[in-house]
Amino acid sequence: MANIFSSSIGKKFVMSISGAFLLVFLLLHASINLAAVASEEAYNMACHFMDTNILIQIMVPVLALGFVVHIVYAIILTLHNMKARPVKYAVGNQAEATFASRNMFVLGLIVLGFLTIHLSHFWAKMQLQHFVGGTATENPYLLVKTTLSNPANAIMYLVWIWALWFHLSHGFWSAFQTLGASNQIWIPRLKVASYIYATIIAVSFTIVPLYFVLFAK
Repeated sequence: MANIFSSSIGKKFVMSISGAFLLVFLLLHASINLAAVASEEAYNMACHFMDTNILIQIMVPVLALGFVVHIVYAIILTLHNMKARPVKYAVGNQAEATFASRNMFVLGLIVLGFLTIHLSHFWAKMQLQHFVGGTATENPYLLVKTTLSNPANAIMYLVWIWALWFHLSHGFWSAFQTLGASNQIWIPRLKVASYIYATIIAVSFTIVPLYFVLFAK
């Protein structure tokens, strides 16, 4: 068993499974974010629900752990490939490789870098305070509004979101290919589904900073 997960195929398998956690996490996060566009009351209620619902309290750490595993294995697999022959992450014919497939690790680093900033902006001032015994912000909506109404922050988040779009547009179908869906019927369908999913996520996240920088008073 250890040999399986230490192999290149085993690492890709772990990345695919952990990537599925990321897909669910992003859908949940995007849904909560859109509540901020609806109203201050709706967003604060959504945040309160996230902070108090026992199922959410269990699910979010599990999904976040999947995200961490995905990052760790991406680094391990990339370093392994640098030392050995250049095995791409679930990419078949190099002639058909896209910008996203050729730059998955770089895109992942961009996403990770901005994620660190995102956590310092919001998670550290909201959820983290519950764990360290501090005082969490009393009005999450006001925190989001203050942060994203700053044009520099809004632009930074837009760059992050669309780097994420490229990463997801390849990673979604590539994960399924690694898990065995590699026939010529399903791969084209999964590629279409990848673009649809990545676009839904990116547009959902884009709406929020644009709303606060352009329309929120």
